[in-house]
Amino acid sequence: MSWLRELGSTGIQISALGLGTVKLGRDEGVKYPSGFTIPDDRQATELLAQARDLGINLIDTAPAYGNSEERLGQLLAGQQQDWVICSKVGEDFSDGQSHFDFTPEHTLISIERSLARLGVDAIDIVLIHSDGNDMRIIEELGTLEALAELKSRGLIRAFGMSTKTVAGGLAAVEKCDAVMVTYNLAQQEEAEVLTACAAMGKGGLIKKALASGHLADVRDPIKASMDLVFRHAGTSAAIVGTITPTHLAANVAAARSALE
Repeated sequence: MSWLRELGSTGIQISALGLGTVKLGRDEGVKYPSGFTIPDDRQATELLAQARDLGINLIDTAPAYGNSEERLGQLLAGQQQDWVICSKVGEDFSDGQSHFDFTPEHTLISIERSLARLGVDAIDIVLIHSDGNDMRIIEELGTLEALAELKSRGLIRAFGMSTKTVAGGLAAVEKCDAVMVTYNLAQQEEAEVLTACAAMGKGGLIKKALASGHLADVRDPIKASMDLVFRHAGTSAAIVGTITPTHLAANVAAARSALE
């Protein structure tokens, strides 16, 4: 299988592995097995350069990731066109907690804010950051319709939803360009959503592919995880967040091996 692949039928070419950047902007309220220190600008610049050298072009951020968007806008200044940037709407993080707003009005405000923070004229991929009430967001709040309108205006290139339920994922597949689901050695309930993505030509993005680091009891967990993720025909790319150069290199090596 190819390292570079199309995100569903969007025409957007993404690397099989994407770099998650929550750790560039937020170190509170996160669910990792151990603490970490947010990297300084030099360390973050070196990490991004390493990712590009390893063939990664997909970078994942969100307003809920602290100041990740602002930092990326500064760190990638003049080279944003070399990346496929995925951001989100619906969840903000301040004062140590998440705040959710899925209204069309806030969706527009959020997109305009992210465009300014990232220093781009259009965001490649925008996902709804679900609070768990997937079906209510899809059926009642108009968020997807707002994103479709923003896509028609050229402010985003593709849109979708980061879901938390199988029902929500399946419903989102029918209405979106891409869906992001949890799929790993410990959680495989949402494989059905990936199957629907493959059947309908939609992008399937994987979050928590390494179970947020909670796989210590698995032999060679990175290899086993990547083999699982890329064995599924619905997987377009897996987003893995790390700020450790050795981990980044190991993740890419395992993903490339799984694709052979």
